[in-house]
Amino acid sequence: MCICIVRREGKKEHGVQSRHQEVMSVFVGKEHQKPLFILFASSSLFFNTTKSNAKKELEKKEEEEEETVVVRRINHEVASSSSSSSSEKKRKEKKMTTTKRGSLVQLKCAIQHYDWGIVGDQSAVAQLGSLNREEPIAKEKPHAEMWMGTHSSGLNVIKNERREHLKSFVESNAEEALGKKCQQRFGNDVPFLLKVLSVAKALSIQAHPDKQLAERLHEEKPHMYKDANHKPEMALAVTEFEALSGFVSEPKESLQKCPELRALTGIRMEEMDAMREDKKAQMKHVFTKVMLAEKEEVATQVQTLVKRLKAENKKDERDELALRLNAQYPDDVGVMCAYLLNYIKLQPGEAVYMAANEPHAYLDGECVEVMATSDNVVRAGLTPKARDTEILCDMLTYKLGKPEVLTGDVIDKNTTRYSPPFDEFELEVVSCAKEDTAEMTVSQGPSILLVKNGKGKINDDVAIEKGSVVFANANEKMTLTSSDEGGISIYRAQVNTRVF
Repeated sequence: MCICIVRREGKKEHGVQSRHQEVMSVFVGKEHQKPLFILFASSSLFFNTTKSNAKKELEKKEEEEEETVVVRRINHEVASSSSSSSSEKKRKEKKMTTTKRGSLVQLKCAIQHYDWGIVGDQSAVAQLGSLNREEPIAKEKPHAEMWMGTHSSGLNVIKNERREHLKSFVESNAEEALGKKCQQRFGNDVPFLLKVLSVAKALSIQAHPDKQLAERLHEEKPHMYKDANHKPEMALAVTEFEALSGFVSEPKESLQKCPELRALTGIRMEEMDAMREDKKAQMKHVFTKVMLAEKEEVATQVQTLVKRLKAENKKDERDELALRLNAQYPDDVGVMCAYLLNYIKLQPGEAVYMAANEPHAYLDGECVEVMATSDNVVRAGLTPKARDTEILCDMLTYKLGKPEVLTGDVIDKNTTRYSPPFDEFELEVVSCAKEDTAEMTVSQGPSILLVKNGKGKINDDVAIEKGSVVFANANEKMTLTSSDEGGISIYRAQVNTRVF
């Protein structure tokens, strides 16, 4: 950039016309907007050769002073322009960081290799995780869980040049990302965590604490209980899915069916009869006796049970389960839970939910799981991990009876919704046929979407395929479009609509 100022002036001196011309050129760097140098060219076209030296010196001094004033003005204007340009640049940069960022972002998710996971490349976690993370499957490792959310034990990363954690993205855009009502209800974090589980052998006999207990456990044992939140959850079967969930309805019948269980507790039938009006008290009495029994006595009675069952020709499904659990965890007290907890088999498309302080254990199969954002687990059997047996026995509600199985509510031709009685979450399954579209429901809270299978787009500009995971801001209108190669199906976790 070049600024040129030309000054012409004429004056009559000693009867001779005199003209002076000054050309001042200011060269400015385009990139930095700062003056680089100033060049002055001065020529006298007509002058009085008889002018005295003194007068010439005086005129020269006046001209230099005038030129200095002009130069100062020019420098001031250029500096002001530079400062204004710099301020504008900073304003634009600030605007870029504070204005709305992408309302749909794709995520790189976390994989957990717990020893109960399915080994190799046949599990849903291995396949979806490999596609999502764009890395080969570690065939020698068990693939147990794929985490989608903001929990610190399995942080997700946004797939862009910033490589920002989803948690920090949400915190810095909380009202926009979460929505006002969600933010007021749950704070500056996504209130749910979405997972895929591939289960090869039984998970621990466990329960998740309520909010009050979680806060206490986190304060007392932060190495075991990583957060202060409760953890209600729901599992939707992808394959046939086996689990233990909640206590059976008749504690006395369990003792009558399994003599080894009765021997381990030392409970007489007369004791049970005395509590027949309070079956919850019966179950608490039996379960606590079993779980707190001495390890050596547990091993003795489990071995006796296994020997008896192997010798019998007629065994029911609970007997078969007890043998299977012992093969996985020899002589463990959790084997006895086959007779105390409900044994359920979910078919694909069926879901079961677990409130806080309810006992359960996943046994076999694959599922999509959604829960409150927490990783708090109180364990008491079928695990090599640390156990808090006394806390587990004390925290349980001892609610009896089979769990409710959800089959989903049909929202429209493309959408089935599973809504448990918890505020933090619900789950939708959205599908559309080849070269078709589906208008997704609009949530006032955030969403996390996992592509189960197929290829397509969301809103015509976010390309997705099997394994893709997308975070959507609150109030986002989304249209799912399948490709010409076939249909597409996704799981969508979101805040329970009853909150809004």
